[in-house]
Amino acid sequence: MTVALWVLALVLPLLTAAAIGLATMPPRPAVDTSVPAPDSPVQRLLLSISPLTALPTLALTAVPGATLEVPWLLVGTHLHVDGAARPLVLVSALLYAAALAAVAWAGFRGGRGLVAFLLVCHVGTTVVFTAGDTATFYLGYALMSFAAYGLVVNSRTAEALRAGRVYIALTVISETAVLAALILVTSAGGRLVQDAPRAVADSDHTGLIVALLLVGFGVKAGTLPLHVWLPLAHPAAPPAASAVLSGAMVKAGLVGWLRFLPLGEAELPGWGLLLLILALAGAFLAVPAGELQNEPKVVLAYSTISQMGFLAALVGVALTSPELAPAVIPAAVAYAVHHALAKGALFLGVPVWKHHAHGTRRWVVAIGLGGAALAVAGAPFSSGAVGKYAAKNAVGGAQLAGVDMVDLLPLVATGSTLLLLRAGWLLVRNESDSRSRPDAELGAWLLLVAAGIIVPWVVTDTWLPLTDVPGLDPVTLWDASWPILLGLGIAALALVLKRLRLLPGWAARADGRALPPGDIVGPEERLVRVAGSAVSASVGSARELRERGVDGVRRAVPTAGAGRSYDAVEAGLASRPGSGVVVVLFCLALFAAGVLS
Repeated sequence: MTVALWVLALVLPLLTAAAIGLATMPPRPAVDTSVPAPDSPVQRLLLSISPLTALPTLALTAVPGATLEVPWLLVGTHLHVDGAARPLVLVSALLYAAALAAVAWAGFRGGRGLVAFLLVCHVGTTVVFTAGDTATFYLGYALMSFAAYGLVVNSRTAEALRAGRVYIALTVISETAVLAALILVTSAGGRLVQDAPRAVADSDHTGLIVALLLVGFGVKAGTLPLHVWLPLAHPAAPPAASAVLSGAMVKAGLVGWLRFLPLGEAELPGWGLLLLILALAGAFLAVPAGELQNEPKVVLAYSTISQMGFLAALVGVALTSPELAPAVIPAAVAYAVHHALAKGALFLGVPVWKHHAHGTRRWVVAIGLGGAALAVAGAPFSSGAVGKYAAKNAVGGAQLAGVDMVDLLPLVATGSTLLLLRAGWLLVRNESDSRSRPDAELGAWLLLVAAGIIVPWVVTDTWLPLTDVPGLDPVTLWDASWPILLGLGIAALALVLKRLRLLPGWAARADGRALPPGDIVGPEERLVRVAGSAVSASVGSARELRERGVDGVRRAVPTAGAGRSYDAVEAGLASRPGSGVVVVLFCLALFAAGVLS
């Protein structure tokens, strides 16, 4: 029975995606507007069943310790729903099911390709969370990462294509770093994921492996300064894609850190301090960057960067103080579970507000969005209070520059409050496109909101080894309330200063021009263009020198043999097999450099 569930969970979405791809041929112009569903019965059937392909994955979480072993695949594929994977797989499947329903059942034109890529990403995400061996983990990570490109560029607009270029460039950097790190982990004895932390701690190249892991998974986790793809990808991607990008996929970076970093196995104060500084810098700097934007999804993207900075800070604490790792890991998973559902509901709620914010439905949608926002901020009685309370207990005793982390981390909730207020204000001011009656988009969102209210509490209480959950005593309630009240006070002060015209023009305007989405990506793109021009000039000079050298050789050796030999070598290197040899030799050189270091 368990094997059948695994096969259905992994194969059924891929088969459905392949069938959708075949059914949509020949290609059509890509547009991104809401219109009636396709007329083809086959296409309608495939789109109708696509959200149901998440059901086997949901069923797997009901089987404690569900395991699948395929000895003949790769170097021996091993999948296992362990204590950390179980809640993450559950919320990931819920997110993908809601996103697929919002696209497929609501008749979203341009949604056939979007549904196919969502299905592939769903399989990749599930493999990342459940992989028991290093090779399978990398396979799932690469599948998810590269398939997500299709989500980002779905609309084919200029903004989407630019976001896609930035995303794919950072993805290649991430994949290269992760692959190099996992090769070193495997060579150190970490073929199985459960052996990886100890293998990294005992390796002669611990520092190099940790550096590669921080960079590789830091791209996916949106860690400063590798965060720039998030504010570009989210406004470009459809809201359903943004929900899974921010809710599920960014958690792959966290899972990579939890699985492969030597948490609890070695004390690495230098690397831990570096990650802690970058994490908190991202968590706090994302607030002013988001406040200067004028598009709700961009603001929500900066909110994700801030929240992921909170999670990265927990990992930094565990690297610095290995004795705290047993408490930090389940606390990070609990926080990730709540954030995934709440942030997914916020992103998916953007079009829901646009289409259903009128009449009685307006109040239903407003209450749902408000509840999700309060959860992200960690308000009392919300699911967010569970994760923040667990994180606060887990980092007790840890300090940064003499300041207790217990006193520092709650301020992230203040920043979240400010960002969510800004996103809500922009959402209310946006033009509506009302629909006459409820549809699948509204229904999928309501189910996701309900899951966000219930699932984190149940999962934390039954599946995660947390020592305590927030109580109802006045001290606990105040600890959860004061960061939000501080955020409301700062927002009120800013509003008063704006009315009195005491704010600087760039702050009062806040239209996305003072700091464009992606913030530092602009200077980075200019730097890449300058470097590209320099390389092109160098290549041109090298080609000219080569041609002169060839002419000199031919003049010095009055035979056609030398010229023919050179041409043969050049033709061989230009061929596909020759190029492959060059690539393999280059990879071997990189691996040798890593080993010798």
